[in-house]
Amino acid sequence: MSATTTVLRTEARLFRREPAVIFWLIAFPTVLLVILGSIPAFRVAHAELGGRRIVDLYVPVVVLLSVIMAGAQTMPGVLTGYRERGILRRMSTTPASPRHLLTVQIVLHSAAVLVSVLLALAVGRIAFDVALPEQAAGYVLALVVTVFAGLALGATISALSRTAKIAQAVGTIVFFPLMFTAGVYAPVPVMPSVLRQIVGLTPIGAASQALDQASVGHWPDWSHLGVTGLWAVVLVGVAVRWFRWE
Repeated sequence: MSATTTVLRTEARLFRREPAVIFWLIAFPTVLLVILGSIPAFRVAHAELGGRRIVDLYVPVVVLLSVIMAGAQTMPGVLTGYRERGILRRMSTTPASPRHLLTVQIVLHSAAVLVSVLLALAVGRIAFDVALPEQAAGYVLALVVTVFAGLALGATISALSRTAKIAQAVGTIVFFPLMFTAGVYAPVPVMPSVLRQIVGLTPIGAASQALDQASVGHWPDWSHLGVTGLWAVVLVGVAVRWFRWE
């Protein structure tokens, strides 16, 4: 059995023992969608939105929530906690190196995000008759780039935070601005034009617009994909430069 497989099995067991993490990563976005979809006014079509409803606009938003949770909250806490307790240092003397652990954490969080996305899309379709993404290939591409950016953010917070408490504090500070750019407080498509352009310069704001475009059948604008991808590359560079195993 390879070192990566061993670490994956161990970390997966630990991951399943964290019901709070599972709830916030997988269940909470869909719970929020159900709450919002239960508001009658959110199920009324609006001509200024091209005949779409508010609940239709919130499906890409709740998809992004899982990415934000993984990048700003759960992943940094795990990695900095392992570093703080000396686990990464001890692993460096075994065949299962810290890099195996980092790879496994990325895989586990990506899988959790995927489950959350599928759950949100299914509940949106079944409970509120929200159409599935009409441009499936573009939606998948936008989602992959978005997850990459979100986990790159998580790696960056882990790299710049010496302890788990610092990582939690930093994650909380960036969490609320990320939710704003995702459109939690007001969907990005209904924001004023100037604000929408500003939000589009952020990784999550650009991702929100890319996912929304793919949802209605358009190929995501390359500028949105480019902004999200560029942020991901920059964040990965920062994480690689400053990350310490001990």
